[in-house]
Amino acid sequence: MPRRSFLLAVAGLAACAPSARSSDVAGPFPAADRPVAKIVSSRWSNEEERDRLNEAGTVMTRGGIAKGMSVADIGAGEGYYTIRAAARVGKQGRVLAEDIMPAVRDALADRVARERLENVSVRLGTPADPKLPDNSFDRVLMVHMYHEIAQPYEFLWRMRPSLRAGGLVVVVDADRPTQDHGTPPALLKCEFAAVGYTQVEVKDMPSAGGYLATFKAEGPRPEPGAIKACKAG
Repeated sequence: MPRRSFLLAVAGLAACAPSARSSDVAGPFPAADRPVAKIVSSRWSNEEERDRLNEAGTVMTRGGIAKGMSVADIGAGEGYYTIRAAARVGKQGRVLAEDIMPAVRDALADRVARERLENVSVRLGTPADPKLPDNSFDRVLMVHMYHEIAQPYEFLWRMRPSLRAGGLVVVVDADRPTQDHGTPPALLKCEFAAVGYTQVEVKDMPSAGGYLATFKAEGPRPEPGAIKACKAG
């Protein structure tokens, strides 16, 4: 397939997803009552080194990612998880890779085209909104990026409708202060709970540089003005 045609086919995957979005105009949301880490790189670590530890395989197994699923990779960067999730879900599944930096998004789109990953689409989000289609994902992956979200309550609020029934958010992060590029598990649980998510489990995961926590959406999504910010430490 010519490269231009392939890129159009990849873009078409996103176009086929439901376009309706819940409450594009909403607010006000509380500010995060804790430091926000700066985005310093689109790469968390060397891919070969991560594969030697079977990082992605372990995370996807513990996160319940399986063939045929629809997965969103938020803050996808250079696509370490995107590429491996595409193989895990297979031809009947799909992966949407999102990043907020246009140059990173474009580089990942080129990689997807080079590797001819026909079940992957690439999208540009914003710092407060991943811009995911409603009712579309069995799993949402957030790997070593949560501490970089400047407006976590708005972000989680806008992300929530994208989960299908029974869908989970899978977070991987380090257990250290947010300014040091980590998120203490208790703070993560509190911020998710403030937007109506329930923690399913949390497990240490040294091979991924910290821990893995999963969350599900339960009950009604709170009104933005009713959300109360959590305090760090």
